[in-house]
Amino acid sequence: MKKQLTIAIDGHSSCGKSTMAKQLAKSLGYIYVDTGAMYRTVTLYAMRKNLIAADNSVNIGELQKAMPEIGITFRIGEKSGRPEAYLNNERVEDAIRGIEVSRKVSVIASIPFVREALVDIQREMGKEGGVVMDGRDIGTTVFPDAELKIFVTASAEVRARRRFDELTAKGETVDYDEILANVKERDYIDSHREVSPLRPADDAVLLDNSFMTIAEQDEWLKEQVEKVNHCR
Repeated sequence: MKKQLTIAIDGHSSCGKSTMAKQLAKSLGYIYVDTGAMYRTVTLYAMRKNLIAADNSVNIGELQKAMPEIGITFRIGEKSGRPEAYLNNERVEDAIRGIEVSRKVSVIASIPFVREALVDIQREMGKEGGVVMDGRDIGTTVFPDAELKIFVTASAEVRARRRFDELTAKGETVDYDEILANVKERDYIDSHREVSPLRPADDAVLLDNSFMTIAEQDEWLKEQVEKVNHCR
């Protein structure tokens, strides 16, 4: 019997990676791991402990000392039926998705010791295969030998509109131009950080989903999985 696949989905912020990864994992009966939620959870912890200043500078020493105390787990939500993030046994799934965390997460994610700690956890989660993992460096750093690597993108304007609609639907009062600026800033930080910068793996399949429906994405993903399985 063939080993189940390790599927790495990387790409820019707000391009729908998590949505497609969750659905793909569900359809395959695989485990889904949202690595972005892990970085957001560390960011939320740092914000609560006042370790991030107004100018986005981070108290590196205190955060590094605190890393062993930051327990990140995922549990299947009773209502959603999907993995939800917990920080030291507190459900933080909603708290980590707000604009305040979005403004800070790329700063935290660029810190080498944070990435090192979370990459170790991610590798442990996916070492047996049968996993769909999405993030920024899954195909390049976490699982460079993944059987299927996908890099997703969309225009900054489309991604900002999606994020605006998502937050508005949750009842948050947000400004589209501010979100667009945040999307562009995160793109720059993610692509220029020293450790594991955001880039497509050399053997990644590229997907621009700017004008695709969810159904079209799901069908496209199914085709990619079938191609890989056919070649094994």
